[in-house]
Amino acid sequence: MSAHAPEGLGIADPNAFLFGSCVPDIYVGFMVPDAIMRIDYRITHRAAGHLVPVPDADTYWDGYMVKRRVSTEAGLSLLLGTWAHLATDACYNARFRVHCKEHEAVIDDGLRRRKQSDFDLFGRLMGISSHIEVNDALIEAAWGFPPYRILEEDVRRAIAVADAIVDASGQVDETEGYKELDAEWLQDTFDTCDRQLAQWLETWQRFEANGQHPDSAQIREEAGLPRT
Repeated sequence: MSAHAPEGLGIADPNAFLFGSCVPDIYVGFMVPDAIMRIDYRITHRAAGHLVPVPDADTYWDGYMVKRRVSTEAGLSLLLGTWAHLATDACYNARFRVHCKEHEAVIDDGLRRRKQSDFDLFGRLMGISSHIEVNDALIEAAWGFPPYRILEEDVRRAIAVADAIVDASGQVDETEGYKELDAEWLQDTFDTCDRQLAQWLETWQRFEANGQHPDSAQIREEAGLPRT
């Protein structure tokens, strides 16, 4: 959502939002392999067991942005960033399932790996540059994250991994190429997800301006967004 001002989307603490966008991957064992604990992917992503899972971002929103939302700016921004991760994964994976159906591709572990390789390559080609800062507000928000506490040591570990990803942005070997998808599909999917996230948050902000805390169904209806 780089083209959208954070304040227009209700993101009071962009740093905490950016960290929140990493949160679902911290404890599953891949992004931060030396994290202190493990939490099953089906819990962190609210998704059924599947090689190309579609997270239930709506249930997350209703549970933590409506019923158990926190009061601090950093805490709320972290919740929003986590929701954005789930909603983006849902958008990408739902569209990828359609791609597989259209091409009669069998979803197996090999295809999943090729898809992930393509996503990683596309991400490095985007030229990301934003780094997350470790500060007291972020540490407090992570510890108070309603679904599960995120330990300070793991905040720092996750940020170190994120820093390495940002530093590697733009570094692409000339032999690398897409294995399952193509640049057009990935760019179109990126634009679709970006647009839907912005529509959602802008609609949410209009409700909030009237003192309302809308659930996912209200936002979808008002914004005209389809269920994933």
